[in-house]
Amino acid sequence: MKSDVGTVLVTGGASGLGAAVACAVAAADGCPVVLDRREPPAGFEHEIVDLADTEATEAAVTRVVDRHGGLDAVVTCAGTDTPGALDAVGRERWEQIVTVNLFATAAVVRAALPALLAARGRVVTVASTLGLRGVGDATAYCASKFGVVGFSRALAAETAGRVGVTMLVPGGMSTAFFDEREERYKPPPDAKLNPPQEVADAVMYALTRPVGVEVRELVVCPAEESSWP
Repeated sequence: MKSDVGTVLVTGGASGLGAAVACAVAAADGCPVVLDRREPPAGFEHEIVDLADTEATEAAVTRVVDRHGGLDAVVTCAGTDTPGALDAVGRERWEQIVTVNLFATAAVVRAALPALLAARGRVVTVASTLGLRGVGDATAYCASKFGVVGFSRALAAETAGRVGVTMLVPGGMSTAFFDEREERYKPPPDAKLNPPQEVADAVMYALTRPVGVEVRELVVCPAEESSWP
């Protein structure tokens, strides 16, 4: 195991999985830096940015790299969704989902890549079980997460031996992700969802492998996850 986690950029680090990852990095004596629209409640160093604005997102990453003189890892936890039939979700919102989930993932990695190459750092992208299985009323989310799967696999091939790339495939988690959905799209009261801290532990496992040892793909889901396998 690596003894030094270093500086880790975490998108979506103000809540949910991102907040759990930021806390886990700090607990391992690393330095989490959060990119989010909101200030992280734990008071971590952060950049306030709307990840739907990929140009602003790349600029925020560059500022972080300049402040720290480099970067050791990136974890792209930011994600969004509004379930609904294709003709019921407006164009602007549909495209925003794809932008935040996929294009912002690429933008963050693109901006961080020179620093990651210099440090022989690591990237953990966050896909989804719905990046491997299509379901109705989720065209934008599935399109974006299928895209993250393809992006992650291609990035791993492109940077093999120079940057570690792990694709995390989480199932349902007990976070605020579902809070603003219509009732019919929320998990039922008896749904078994993973605590985000457990998934963050898996992220830390990937981040702390010795140089040259890669966890390429990592599925972490509840034992009764309905969308896996």
